[in-house]
Amino acid sequence: MVVGQTAAEAYVGQQLCDNAGTVIGMLFVLFRQPLRNAAFLQSTLQIFASRASAEMERLEADAHIRRQASLLDQARDAIIVRDLQHRVLYWNQGAERLYGWTAEQIRGQRIDELLQLDRSAFERACEAVRHHGEWTGEMVQCHRDGHAIDTEGRWTLVTGEAGQADSILAINTDIRERKATEREIQRLAFYDALTGLPNRMLLLDRASHAISTAARQQEGGALLFIDLDNFKTLNDTLGHDQGDLLLQQVARRLETCVRGSDTVARLGGDEFVVMLEGLSPDPADLAMEARAAAEKILLTLAQPYQLDGCQYRTTPSIGIAPFARGDCTVGDLLKQADLAMYQAKTGGRNTLRFYDPHMQAVVSARAELEADMRSALAQGEFLLHYQPQVRHDGKLVGVEALARWRHPVRGLVPPSEFIPVAEETGLILTLGRWVLHTACQTLAQWQDEPPLRHLSMAVNVSSKQFRSASFVDDVGRILAVTGAPARRLKLELTESVLVDNVESTIATMEALRTLGVGFSLDDFGTGYSSLSYLKRMPLHQLKIDQSFVRDLLTDPNDAAIVDTIVALSAALGLDVIAEGVETLAQREMLLQAGCMAFQGYLYSRPLDDAALLEMLHSAGSPYVPSLSSLP
Repeated sequence: MVVGQTAAEAYVGQQLCDNAGTVIGMLFVLFRQPLRNAAFLQSTLQIFASRASAEMERLEADAHIRRQASLLDQARDAIIVRDLQHRVLYWNQGAERLYGWTAEQIRGQRIDELLQLDRSAFERACEAVRHHGEWTGEMVQCHRDGHAIDTEGRWTLVTGEAGQADSILAINTDIRERKATEREIQRLAFYDALTGLPNRMLLLDRASHAISTAARQQEGGALLFIDLDNFKTLNDTLGHDQGDLLLQQVARRLETCVRGSDTVARLGGDEFVVMLEGLSPDPADLAMEARAAAEKILLTLAQPYQLDGCQYRTTPSIGIAPFARGDCTVGDLLKQADLAMYQAKTGGRNTLRFYDPHMQAVVSARAELEADMRSALAQGEFLLHYQPQVRHDGKLVGVEALARWRHPVRGLVPPSEFIPVAEETGLILTLGRWVLHTACQTLAQWQDEPPLRHLSMAVNVSSKQFRSASFVDDVGRILAVTGAPARRLKLELTESVLVDNVESTIATMEALRTLGVGFSLDDFGTGYSSLSYLKRMPLHQLKIDQSFVRDLLTDPNDAAIVDTIVALSAALGLDVIAEGVETLAQREMLLQAGCMAFQGYLYSRPLDDAALLEMLHSAGSPYVPSLSSLP
């Protein structure tokens, strides 16, 4: 206490201290006259000072609380305090922004009821807080207007002065943007961007799970590989936008064909996969169930599609690979269904085929044959045989060059085995150039021998080879390098070559004709020739297919076709030759029809170089078939 006095007045001062004894201020009392009872004044002042100190501390505490509350309101997160009965005690402005309720509206309300929390998830979180003192995790909550909110919560158990738990502090963060980003990342990683269907990665995962489930539950299933027929034509003619629109509609239709437990996926392009689960483990029943699903898909996808500005129809080809009791891998299933799908394509499209283990053996053999062919082209294992072509008077007029393959292990491989593989793999281009070059070399060598100069050389040309942009140049270069006379070279084309892009075909033939090369239309009558373009093409010869010659004596239809071909050749000013002539009776009937040239076993089998030269030099003129030349 401080006591002082001036000439005119007196004053008394008392320190103000907090509960810790720290001086926080001074209280002064000023008197206008001298002090007379200082002791009483001192005790009274101490009482005032004590009360003033307490009030100042209260005001300081209230200001601190207000500052803390202000800081909590500035937080972006929702900060909530609730009692153990989940009634709200504190609700900051972050909670108001996140949930839509004000603090006044929600104070005292049960938070689990207002936010419509998932009861089981909420109870698990509360149990973790009670036992461990805290919980962290994600929870879907509800806004005041009803929409869902993805939140991440950090809950802490709060204890009172007595050490008893009395409330729970929750800090909830809005993670909707993060969850949306995660969902988008997942969509891009596991779903097809165009159709929204599962992609290959997700399909592989689900298929693996389906196989495991089938093994565990003794069930069956099936994988359906679906490919749209002629989809490339749509893209090329109407554009990729229309193609994308079609794929989207196909995806929606496929989803309507299956159950909720099945999977529809897009592998890419026009390839889709349907995974059927929970089918019968009995092979017969499983096949029936898979077939029923596939037939429903065939029917649904064959209905017209409404594209931009047009109506379009397409069909699928479906391969089915059944599985039961988990007896295969995902890779096996995809390969098997893919093989079966190609069998459906081969079978005429718009159909379905089941995988047959025999298919795998055929495909493996084909792959081995393709590898051997590539090696054979490099190692020079191919050779040419030549089959004579003979005029009606027995005179040799030429030969047809035929490719043969002498395999070091398998021996002579039939053309019916390796030519289709060469066509499918594109090796026919390399093989075709070799055949043409070798045949022209032989043709050039004949020019040094007067008895052989007049012979022509017929060489088969595949569609792929003829359509090659470099084909005309290849022929010109081979003729120049070998020195073969172009007028003695005859290229044999099939009808399929002629009808595909007629104008381009005619242009290529005209370019080759300027080189002096002639043309023969092979297998005439087996395709779909049209006189409207046949007469425009620079052909020199029609070749009657052996299928008509074979039954010429027994089938009146074949005889009528032969008569028609001969008459047509005469009308168009073309030569005509019949292949596959094996008997004198066939030859005589062809002669009666007006055919004056022949090729077949009646005259000779295809011969290698040495045998051909021996026959050419020993054969008189005219050439008469001998019994030894017959099959």
